[in-house]
Amino acid sequence: MTVSAKPEAPHWMKLSRICGYSAAIAVTPYLLIKVAWTFGLFLPTEQMGDASWRAINAATVVLSTIGILLALAFSRPWGARLPAWLVAFPVWVGTGLLVPMLILAPVLGPAAMSRDKEAGAADVWVYEQFFVMVSLVGVGICLPIALAGYAKARWPEAFGGSLDYRKLKGNTWELQHTLARLVGAGCILLGIIKVFWAAGGTLGIDPARLGERDVWWHLLTLSSGAWSIAGAWGLLALTSRNGSRRFLPPMASAWISSGMLFSYNFFSAIRADSQFSPEYTLLRVLTTEAGIVLSVMMGMIILLVLHDRRRALDE
Repeated sequence: MTVSAKPEAPHWMKLSRICGYSAAIAVTPYLLIKVAWTFGLFLPTEQMGDASWRAINAATVVLSTIGILLALAFSRPWGARLPAWLVAFPVWVGTGLLVPMLILAPVLGPAAMSRDKEAGAADVWVYEQFFVMVSLVGVGICLPIALAGYAKARWPEAFGGSLDYRKLKGNTWELQHTLARLVGAGCILLGIIKVFWAAGGTLGIDPARLGERDVWWHLLTLSSGAWSIAGAWGLLALTSRNGSRRFLPPMASAWISSGMLFSYNFFSAIRADSQFSPEYTLLRVLTTEAGIVLSVMMGMIILLVLHDRRRALDE
């Protein structure tokens, strides 16, 4: 049985405070830019004045504000008194948004600037994009570290090694195992489709829009497919009959993957008219909805796993 990591809590909490404050500072430029865009100010292109773009910017304003509040919660004593759901849900969405973007930022940043320049973006966008990328990278690095310190102190069951709770009375392992196989199969199928498109496959792509598949689209599609497959591995490893020798890697993989599938597909659903999606409309809707459903199911399985681990640690 894994022993709780509570002795390390003081060290992690100190690091958590530093990174929490740093994350709050880093996200501020992003928040201010998104507020301006929501009200139609300093827009890079005329298209971003459309209702769908304003809806996305308004949503990111809310998320950025929540991100600042969470960063402060990870840094202050009052954060430990917040309801678990109030912390877990925005963290789930936030890590799903930021971690994949952090990996792609060095390439996506220049690609986004190139795309918008071709679309007639104003010169001010160059400076705005710089601050956006600085904010995303800063938050992507600092917020997960701040979260780690907070979570190690509050939810030790989310860390540590393998823990066999199948003999625990009232455990949900059979349900976890069954759901994980079903959801894992769906994630692998979705991942294969996305990777196929990212690699240049044209089945399911509108022939009239083949030329619109730029670097930005290829990377985001590849990222979505790769994380979908990684999430399937994480779920299957967490709920396998033999158990995973190491708990944290598959847990992190499933957590980030589910958050990524939910957040990216949710934003995609908001902008159903996206001009940068060359897939046939029906396929785009189906893959988007499938990503959202699979992400929610993944989240439910993760909660079941953590619930049983908590009970096992408390015994």
